[in-house]
Amino acid sequence: MPLSEPTSRSLQHTREVICQGYLRDDGLWDIEGHLTDTKTFRMRCIERNDGYIPVGEPLHGMALRITVDLDLNILDAEASMDFTPFDLCPSIADAYRQLIGLKIESGFTKKTRSLFGGVQGCTHLVELLGPLATTAYQATHQARQGRDKGNWDAGAEPPPLLNSCHTFDSTGPVVQKYWPHFASSGD
Repeated sequence: MPLSEPTSRSLQHTREVICQGYLRDDGLWDIEGHLTDTKTFRMRCIERNDGYIPVGEPLHGMALRITVDLDLNILDAEASMDFTPFDLCPSIADAYRQLIGLKIESGFTKKTRSLFGGVQGCTHLVELLGPLATTAYQATHQARQGRDKGNWDAGAEPPPLLNSCHTFDSTGPVVQKYWPHFASSGD
């Protein structure tokens, strides 16, 4: 169901977050996230241009690329900050190399907020890590499912989606239908 009809209004700010997952020729996966903030008005910004950001030019234009294997281990990481409100902002980009060696799994968000929270990182790049991780999961899902499906069917290990949301509740109809050997009664 779509959102309800809004009241009369005028657009002031747009944030675009675009994340894409690529299967590389070497079998690894590149996951890229781009965050762009733009205003519909000329914005005062002392460290940019003539002290203003023109309409349509990004206030923030930032990107992260991680390279993962099929188990979602991060093997490489790179950050880019092409548009920022302050000249100092891009100096934190190399800190995101600390992602190398992490695994996208339960606790990933907490770990990244610990590594890059506050003055240890950039608020916008930290925010981009959530959708980037989800994109990594989605981009690699079919390949992981093809690799692991036999284990799920045999009951050796539960699908990672089990109890991850309302639909995959182990007491619900979807799990009962597709993975009955992992369904529980909820008692």
